[in-house]
Amino acid sequence: MSTTISPLAPTQVPDMPAIAGIRLATAEAGIRYKNRTDVLLALFDPGTTAAGVFTRSKCPSAPVEWCRAILKSGKARALVVNSGNANAFTGKSGRAATRLTAEIAAKAAGCKPSEVFLASTGVIGEPLDATKFAPVMQGLTERARAGDFLAAARAIMTTDTFPKAATATARIGKARVTLCGIAKGAGMIAPDMATMLSFIFTDAAISAPALQTMLKEGVADTFNAVTIDGDTSTSDTLMMFATGQAADCPRIARAADPRLKAFKKALGQVLANLSEQVARDGEGARKLVEITVEGAVSKASARRIAMSIANSPLVKTAIAGEDANWGRVVMAVGKAGEPADRDKLAIWFGGIRVAHKGERDPAYDEAKVSDVMKKPEIFLKVALGLGKGRDRVLTCDLTKDYVAINGDYRS
Repeated sequence: MSTTISPLAPTQVPDMPAIAGIRLATAEAGIRYKNRTDVLLALFDPGTTAAGVFTRSKCPSAPVEWCRAILKSGKARALVVNSGNANAFTGKSGRAATRLTAEIAAKAAGCKPSEVFLASTGVIGEPLDATKFAPVMQGLTERARAGDFLAAARAIMTTDTFPKAATATARIGKARVTLCGIAKGAGMIAPDMATMLSFIFTDAAISAPALQTMLKEGVADTFNAVTIDGDTSTSDTLMMFATGQAADCPRIARAADPRLKAFKKALGQVLANLSEQVARDGEGARKLVEITVEGAVSKASARRIAMSIANSPLVKTAIAGEDANWGRVVMAVGKAGEPADRDKLAIWFGGIRVAHKGERDPAYDEAKVSDVMKKPEIFLKVALGLGKGRDRVLTCDLTKDYVAINGDYRS
């Protein structure tokens, strides 16, 4: 957790309302950090449903494997998240640590270990001493209270410079329901769902299968459209919990239920807000970069090209240097392995066309483009001229600070 807040951080902190059926508490367990909270406990009322999407890494963390195994029930009574240690690449000891953590939390919360979801973030390859949870867990259950989402977001930070939170409301029938979400992530961020740790909470009454469908659909153009450095974490976890405690809320069984229209929109807003905050907090970032690719042969093709641009160190360092180097964009388009025609290519920075039909734009003005590149938010557009496929991704620039943060990460 950095003491210097990203210059791209939101200027306003959202007012996060309490959600019926959810209580939160944080503690200092000394997992790795000193003098800061590093454990989050969320307690859920009976009847809470759960859904989740996780990393596609072939080397997942022990908590990811634990969550996948117990998610089949669709029920949740508690969530334990720790920062400072990812409990990944820890072998048998890692699996034993997840079991012990769940048992400690279950005893304190009065539920089954199979109803306790887990997530860990931090250093990979270091054994997690789960006995450190025991001295703080009972106090966590006793102090847990509704609504303290910002404290929860702070407890799960690692190299993040600010807590990430978002909220929205929607109508389901005549009932007014609330969604609150928190996230952490600043490095080792590339879409392979999920792309960090994030937790969404709602008082809506929605079945686990319906939650699962909506969550999987919702990440496609939000968290799966964000990249910081092209590296997918072993620990990526996005989970959603629905308590069903909203007054007069009808119980929804299917994601296709038309009464969920407003809820889906609100969920999309929360996911989009949180994923943008992750991009804004990219390690060492000074520029938020939105990349749009249009005129591709398909949306999927446009996504792959956009990601090729977003993950290019040469493109990202040029933006850090405030240089509208369209040659590097051309390079990234060409290497994506997707249909492209050099002589139809057009490129814009901040609404100013710098390249057209395979060469520099005849009206190119260096001074105007330089002014655009000095802004904290950079809008880069590429038109391929081949079809109707379009997509958008978010990233950030690549600065010397990124190297410094990651060069010192384990020390």
